[in-house]
Amino acid sequence: MKMQEFQAKDLLRKYGVPTPKGIVCTTVEEVAAAAIELGGAAVVKAQVLAGGRGKAGAVKVCKTPEACAEFAGKILGTKLYFEQAKSDLHIGSVLVEQLLDIAKEYYVGVVVDRDSQRNVLIVSSQGGMDIEEVAHHHPDAIGRLPIDPVTGLRDYDIRYVAKLGGIPASELPQLAPFLRLLVKAVIEGDGTLAEINPLVVTSAGEFIAGDAKIEIDDNAMYRHADFAALVGESDEMDDYEKEARRRGIANYVHLDGNIGIIGNGAGLVMGTMDEVTRAGGTPANFLDIGGGAKAELVRNSLDLVLSDPNVKGVLINIFGGITRGDEVAKGIIEGCASLNIQVPLVVRLAGTNAEEGLALLKDTDLIPAATMQEAAQKIVSLVGND
Repeated sequence: MKMQEFQAKDLLRKYGVPTPKGIVCTTVEEVAAAAIELGGAAVVKAQVLAGGRGKAGAVKVCKTPEACAEFAGKILGTKLYFEQAKSDLHIGSVLVEQLLDIAKEYYVGVVVDRDSQRNVLIVSSQGGMDIEEVAHHHPDAIGRLPIDPVTGLRDYDIRYVAKLGGIPASELPQLAPFLRLLVKAVIEGDGTLAEINPLVVTSAGEFIAGDAKIEIDDNAMYRHADFAALVGESDEMDDYEKEARRRGIANYVHLDGNIGIIGNGAGLVMGTMDEVTRAGGTPANFLDIGGGAKAELVRNSLDLVLSDPNVKGVLINIFGGITRGDEVAKGIIEGCASLNIQVPLVVRLAGTNAEEGLALLKDTDLIPAATMQEAAQKIVSLVGND
């Protein structure tokens, strides 16, 4: 789960990480009032799940409440193009934040490194720009440190990574507590990514998170009841993805093809999409029903996929492990009985209770397939003849 900036900063504040005072607003009137509360001058930032907001014209430093309101009025309710997202994103809210007395800008981040199977702390004196650009132009200005999960972040670890990142030793007394609090927030919050860019150093020597990007492991959400309010529809979702979220179907992505795809397991669904494409078809969606899916979820997923009028056929590919083939078959049968399906459905069942599932489907109009490749070829052929 990706957090918007104001959400990420709320999490950081919970752990004592210094952040600027900010107020989230959805109307021009709220923006003006927030700017007055913050002292008149403020920075107004569009809240979207994409980087490069400054380049997109979605961030502006304003000297007066009137200027804050004027800028907010230009972007609220509109769409701006974000190069990183490669699309236009709707601006539904802005963060009005106090101005900082910036003397320097650094970069710090914590990312999961699958090779070392550890969180890696990244520190650089080249803040305020994309870390990829820093890595390309100033590779010697980046310090990296795998964090030992047992001993944590030790004093000499901080000295080491700060030196590699070009941070003066004189600033370690301020940097060290900031890094420890950030790492604590990431680990206890089950974060998979955290970026503070820029990490602002004020003229008074304070270290403050000028910006924040945090992603949380979806599989750990059950441990964080306080995050529940953050899980919901975002401005970046289209109508089908919002409907999927309302139905409790988390792993759905809407695409622009005409063949609906349902499977269990992200790898299997992506492989199915590849086979459909290889056979000459175009996937209309990615939908992973996950492990242990029951009949109701299958029926509900089928209903969602068929709600897209562009869908001219559906491929259901299930490899049973935890997921039982007979439960999937029941869901398909329930769907066919209640949804008045008018497009061809190709079903491939393998694994746990696959034979029982196929037996249940025997007297239906569904088209069986023995392999994923055969299923892809059949659905593409049927849709092509539609």
